[in-house]
Amino acid sequence: MRRILMSGLGLLLAMTIAGPGFAADYPSRPITFMTMTQPGAQIDRLTRGLGQRFSKILGQPINVKNVTGSHGTVMATTLGRAKSDGYTIGVTSLTAYTYAPHHGKLTYTPEDFDYLTLVALNSSGFISKADKPWNTVKEAFAWARENNNGTLIAMFHGADDRDAIQRMAKKEGVKLSLIPSKGGPSVIKAVTGGHADIGYVGAILYKHVEAGTIKLIGAALGDRLPPIPDVPTLKEQGYDEQVEMIVALVAPKGIDADAKSKLLAAADKLANDQETQDFITGNLLMRPVSWGEAHADQTVKDLYATFEEQAKMK
Repeated sequence: MRRILMSGLGLLLAMTIAGPGFAADYPSRPITFMTMTQPGAQIDRLTRGLGQRFSKILGQPINVKNVTGSHGTVMATTLGRAKSDGYTIGVTSLTAYTYAPHHGKLTYTPEDFDYLTLVALNSSGFISKADKPWNTVKEAFAWARENNNGTLIAMFHGADDRDAIQRMAKKEGVKLSLIPSKGGPSVIKAVTGGHADIGYVGAILYKHVEAGTIKLIGAALGDRLPPIPDVPTLKEQGYDEQVEMIVALVAPKGIDADAKSKLLAAADKLANDQETQDFITGNLLMRPVSWGEAHADQTVKDLYATFEEQAKMK
């Protein structure tokens, strides 16, 4: 009996000395991938697809939790409060960490997170209902000045696209009535239902353009969207604007070393997996990016600095 007791005490002592490192068999239980959009949105679909692929490599289920609001800032707040044990990971646009901190009071800073890897650049643009009497953002503003008392109703994702449409409207002498969204599906619903004249949305727009319910009126990236090459960019329409949704895997600061190592190794496999890249660029119609922690860290620093300078000029 004494020998069994001593053996048990020895095991307990070993676990105590080893501390968190004793539970190095990460992952030993399901992981949660948190996403900033509603179910069905393009980033949600990306999150679920990546979850399935990470799950196969890591050998544990990955559950998806939708935490919507303010284009990722609500999710970032929740993620920042999670344990840094590797069991809660965010799949999110970087604007909540690089743009939003310069334009509102938040309970977190970019330094409160570890940026594991970029995974995609979401194609995006401004849309209207298919039967609207304009085909570009510029024409929409012209119509508003002439027919609608100089007013348009616009639905936005986050601070970056909201500010961009506000600057464009100011240049055109048009007043905006702004509505926040919870992701692409809510924008599509508002635009097709006649509740918003224009809206900003990601690559989910493609299937609705193909169905004939909406039309793209301005590509928000630096170049035109290949599936709809006849629609000019915002810059081509005379606006010095570009809105990008760069999607990354983000963890609470100080993520467990073993968990981080295994997540990064899984990400490296997926970065070089053609089926995964085809899913992102072919199925979701998102743009490819360079994967890896170093590139993600540098991208966050560069974008934060750029947006900081822009904010000072306001």
